[in-house]
Amino acid sequence: MTNHLHSSLFTKNKVGKIVAEDHLQQQDYLEAIKAFARLTYESMYVIDYEKMAFEYVSDNPLFLSGYSAEEVLNLGYGFYFKNVPEKDLALLNLINEAGFDFFAKLPGKEKKQYSISYDFHLLNQEGKPMLINHKLTPLFLTSEEKMWKAMCVVSISHHQQAGNICIYKQGTEDFWELDIQSKIWRKSEKPKLSKREIEILRLHAQGLTINQIADRIFVAPDTVKYYRRRIFERLGVSNMVEALSFAVNSKMI
Repeated sequence: MTNHLHSSLFTKNKVGKIVAEDHLQQQDYLEAIKAFARLTYESMYVIDYEKMAFEYVSDNPLFLSGYSAEEVLNLGYGFYFKNVPEKDLALLNLINEAGFDFFAKLPGKEKKQYSISYDFHLLNQEGKPMLINHKLTPLFLTSEEKMWKAMCVVSISHHQQAGNICIYKQGTEDFWELDIQSKIWRKSEKPKLSKREIEILRLHAQGLTINQIADRIFVAPDTVKYYRRRIFERLGVSNMVEALSFAVNSKMI
């Protein structure tokens, strides 16, 4: 099982030799990524599919499982095989297969407008599994329009279990969810919130209590509670922490 997972993860998006014209895309892009990594709590890294290796790993500790950034960089894909439980390795293999099949069918340069998000368990420094959210988007395509390099961002998941596999298209409300059983992508639209609901989410993000929000927008606390319930229903979550995480990840606030 493990050998099959290793083989599939390495070969699904195997690209050939990168020509000189493709290399011209890069310039000093890693400096911009490093600058962004300094500004966020999230972990960031870059995958090079030509070399099947990591090109950059930020020193944000969430993704490192107790290793240094340099150690994870040197481990490359081996980091997954050491620190992801076997069940979730199988899930990553499915995501890899289905994700690149979806990507291959997209037209030309439009491929750069898409990103994929999913959750899986990663062992922390104490060897205990924690559920993380992993996002990936293309950085560079080859002249054959294959994904050459990808940027990845890792954060704590707001879900309760692994999976939650979605592909988003930049600038649209469209997204696709992967049905794990049928391995079929199903198109949906992001849930829509009213202006008042977005306002209440933003005030919660600032740390205000229900009573403080009620005072700020001149309504009764029970009215704020009513809007909170509507937010939870529309986003399919059960508390404000999950609602805020969903809204931030979906770029709703």
